[in-house]
Amino acid sequence: MSTSNGLKSGSNLERVLRAGHFAVTGELGPPQGADREHIAKKAGLLKGAVDAVNVTDNQTAVVRMSSLGASAIAVQEGIEPVMQMTCRDRNRLAMQADYLAAYALGVRNLLALTGDHQSFGNHPTAKNVHDLDSLQQLRMMRDLRDQKKFQCGDVVKGQEPRFFIGAAAAPEAHPIEWRPYRLAKKAEAGADFVQTQLVYNVPAFKQFMEEVRKLRVHEKLAILVGVGPLKGPVMARYMRDFVPGITMPEHVIERLESAAKGIPAEEKEARQKAWRSEGTRMCVELIQELREIEGVAGVHVMAIEWEEAVRPIVQGAGLLPRPTVV
Repeated sequence: MSTSNGLKSGSNLERVLRAGHFAVTGELGPPQGADREHIAKKAGLLKGAVDAVNVTDNQTAVVRMSSLGASAIAVQEGIEPVMQMTCRDRNRLAMQADYLAAYALGVRNLLALTGDHQSFGNHPTAKNVHDLDSLQQLRMMRDLRDQKKFQCGDVVKGQEPRFFIGAAAAPEAHPIEWRPYRLAKKAEAGADFVQTQLVYNVPAFKQFMEEVRKLRVHEKLAILVGVGPLKGPVMARYMRDFVPGITMPEHVIERLESAAKGIPAEEKEARQKAWRSEGTRMCVELIQELREIEGVAGVHVMAIEWEEAVRPIVQGAGLLPRPTVV
């Protein structure tokens, strides 16, 4: 099933991708408090620079304003949300109830995630749910939209929630050789688009995409590659050593270190400014390189708590103004 114009949801992100434009999404992390203005400020920085923003769901297993509530505020602020939903925190009843509410509040994009383990967050002894895994959640989302059926088989009474359905992918997570097949499973389960983990190792990503093209998965869903500006060599080394699914080439760290060469250690602000400027420049170059890879439909810019960097990056990559598709 689809809408009268052939669209699955009618979301801006879906329209941009369907029209063949190179898509750009951003990230909007809800606050660890009840401040609406926190969402409004971030929305203002991202509005017009991206086609949609991911509203995260208790990211890093830390308690924050709900993705549903923050997504509703984003809609009111005039920016399109991609509402994330983890399997960690809800069973299938709660998930489906939130889908219905989200659609009624104007949300048109959903992203199914497993969720970071609670031991990494601020409630390490919390009990996780994992009633469904992310593949099962994708199927449940798809069946609600396309068959007007809840996961139990009951028919939706009235309007069914019609979403553009997303998933996540980690091209460099082990076992690496299985990643393209995992992506194929997500496409089969109902994903319309996928956003990847941060990519810095372009040769490794190109190899991943070669396998994806052999399976023709890029023809079944839109692949948005995760990119993010590095604030300095410390951040790069942390990602290299502690963030699963990311390989950080040494030349990236060396280039960041060189950016502040000659600036005395005591001039911390000047060094940070040099690093951030270089990190932004490197992100622009990365996007331009990724655009040349067959099967890449867009980028997902993750500038965590650095939303000010997104517009200059998108501008520098030649991706502004964003297209208007009706």
